[in-house]
Amino acid sequence: MKRILLIFLSASVVISCSKGSKGSAGKPGLKGELVPRGSSKSFIAERPYGMVPIPGGSFVMGMADQDFAGTPEKAMPKTVTVSSFFMDETEVTNAEYRVFINAVRDSIARGLLAEAAGEGGGEEGGNGGSIGDFAYASKKTGEEATPYQKFMESQGGRDGYDESKKLDWKVPLQYNTSAYPDEKYAEVLESMYLPADKRINNERIIDWSKIKYNYQWEDVASAVKDKNRGTQYLKKESIAVYPDTTVWVKDFSYAYNEPLFDQYFWHNAYKEYPVVGVTWDQARAYCDFKTKLKTDYNNSLKKKKQKSMRFRLPTEAEWEYAAKGGIQNATYPWGGPYLQDDRGCYLANFKPKRGTYIEDEKKGNYTYTAPVKKFPKNGFGLYDMAGNVSEWTESPYSNSTYEFSSTLNPYLSNQAYREVKKTIRGGSWKDAGYLLMTGYRDWERKDSARSYIGFRTIQDIPAGAGKFKRTTK
Repeated sequence: MKRILLIFLSASVVISCSKGSKGSAGKPGLKGELVPRGSSKSFIAERPYGMVPIPGGSFVMGMADQDFAGTPEKAMPKTVTVSSFFMDETEVTNAEYRVFINAVRDSIARGLLAEAAGEGGGEEGGNGGSIGDFAYASKKTGEEATPYQKFMESQGGRDGYDESKKLDWKVPLQYNTSAYPDEKYAEVLESMYLPADKRINNERIIDWSKIKYNYQWEDVASAVKDKNRGTQYLKKESIAVYPDTTVWVKDFSYAYNEPLFDQYFWHNAYKEYPVVGVTWDQARAYCDFKTKLKTDYNNSLKKKKQKSMRFRLPTEAEWEYAAKGGIQNATYPWGGPYLQDDRGCYLANFKPKRGTYIEDEKKGNYTYTAPVKKFPKNGFGLYDMAGNVSEWTESPYSNSTYEFSSTLNPYLSNQAYREVKKTIRGGSWKDAGYLLMTGYRDWERKDSARSYIGFRTIQDIPAGAGKFKRTTK
């Protein structure tokens, strides 16, 4: 009995002595209970700028109303459920896509300048007065590399990204030849332009075939199937990101569309028009860039934010659900079944009659594409889910897609990148009215670019998220 009492007293001493300790066993004062660290507040999903929340739900997917094309095997109706997500309220515009390609251009230019600068000699906070100011951030005079940077440099870096070769984005770039700081800078920048013997009318133009966006993504479906996640499942992509502006001529061999070929992507008159001439791979590269942009911003904050959910293309189930605007069996995004409102104005940008691309401007017709937000939004707040341009989806296209995909967030992920045919939705400015129906499916090869195909992005919303919070412009 005495021995038992002594052991009990010894344990009491150990416990009482550990009350003031700050060891790894937990917070003091919690009476030995297991209490998770961190705030107990619920997670609030931050709504990305220019996107609207689409609440999850169930709907009948497919041509549930009428099928003028007589091809029910393309869209066999079935009830499916999709989770919540954010979606771009409009198609990606020329102005938005130009931000992407200019960022890729600037990144390549800075990388070339940093390599040419070598050890530099520039100083932190340099204004680009010499090529030395463009040296890698870790090479700048007076800037001490972190222990991690030193270690990675000694190991030769790591595949995909070298911490010691971090670019200094604070130094302004100059593309105006009269503002070049020195001859070496001019030599580096000139390598990005078409050589003189390949220029038309001696116009100095960037060689956009060299402007490629490099990224990688994981084939999760194959990794899970093989029960062995590893680098062998990483897919590396190098995508030339400039849109194919020749589509305005190639798509219409016997039509005069040269002004659009020359001006549509770059002229400020078209900045709020949907970008076209973009392949499926280019659209996915844009999604990765958008994700990286948000991730880098979150990492730059002193108070770190939760890792951003990635941006991606919608599956065709998500696209169709969003297009219906919360209306079950909606023929068109506004419900239907008519293509005009009670005043006789068209509700979307499409070809109203054979050979008639523009019937009456007062009724809302456009010869080609229209600026975004020119037609009424649907019940979810989305514009141009019918007409204007068809839109890429993540999903592969085949007659068996509906049969084999799940009824919960249907998607054939293991075929997504292998299948050459991709589903496009929504109809376009050149299509007849019935092609604008929410359940109508069409396809295009993923390496094809068209004057009537664009895209919009979505971002998943965690199932446990609370109310949404707007981001500032």
